[in-house]
Amino acid sequence: MPSTLSSLLTRLKADYPDITFDESDDFLWSPSEKTIYYHPYDPHAVPLLLHELAHATLGHTSYHRDIELIAIERAAWDEAKVNLAPAYGVAIDDDFAEETLDTYRDWLHSRSTCPHCKATGLQTKQREYTCLACQHKWRVNEARICALRRYLI
Repeated sequence: MPSTLSSLLTRLKADYPDITFDESDDFLWSPSEKTIYYHPYDPHAVPLLLHELAHATLGHTSYHRDIELIAIERAAWDEAKVNLAPAYGVAIDDDFAEETLDTYRDWLHSRSTCPHCKATGLQTKQREYTCLACQHKWRVNEARICALRRYLI
């Protein structure tokens, strides 16, 4: 584990004793476990760790509409950049934060694209969309960390 990440983790564990930090292949905040999972050898481990900590400190637990996830992710990056990074003497590159947000924007675009006519649909229920152009309906799987699946209803 790089020394910068190691020293940051030591400080975070002292500053946030109610949060557990565990190594994993992915970065994520688990509110039910009060655990931040992190990949110690990721080249962007420090900003990603602070981003996940921002989710924890902002009380992010769930979302109901896919568009809410974009707002939650934006809020976590803003919190990480404006408050957490300066407090720990870390700089977070704006371009990197925007690149990660782009993955969520792409995810949302894919989910909301009608599998029948390729127009943009509107989310009507959790994991359900309706096409504004052809009125077809489809369901989607969660697909935040797995392949997107769309099923016509």
